[in-house]
Amino acid sequence: MTHEPVMAYELVVSLRPLLTAEAAAEALGSGTEPGDLEQAVWLRLLERLDTCGPPSDPPGWLRRAVRTEARRTRRAARRETALTDDPADTGHHGPEGLALAAARRRALRDAVRRLPGRCPELMEALLSPRDPTYREIAGELGISQGNLGPERSRCLGCLRRLLTREVAAR
Repeated sequence: MTHEPVMAYELVVSLRPLLTAEAAAEALGSGTEPGDLEQAVWLRLLERLDTCGPPSDPPGWLRRAVRTEARRTRRAARRETALTDDPADTGHHGPEGLALAAARRRALRDAVRRLPGRCPELMEALLSPRDPTYREIAGELGISQGNLGPERSRCLGCLRRLLTREVAAR
């Protein structure tokens, strides 16, 4: 009997609380369920144990693996689009559609700049094309990662109210 299954079991038991916390934190920003992130990371760990053995820094490896899986989920969600129109219809990619999309982005950015408090900084970070993680955003803004979700919700509520008033005024 080998000691590998025992070592893998001990590794899983020791990493479970950290994985649960990391997956819950990253799931907020990735649009996925924490349990899905956990399963993906456990699978990556088992694959790694099969090929390379245990990581030299299990907690560090686990944090990186969670961020990688969350990023992969966000990218996949951006690539997936609902087919509500004829897939061959490319009218929205013409000059008029591109101009309208650019105008909507400008209007959104203008509204974001008028938000109160730290909301403009937070929303700009969330809208960033470099797709930062919640941990990276929290570090940049100097706030705790746990406060990021509630702050985001508050800022989105302010943005909704601002845009609703502007649309009603037109």
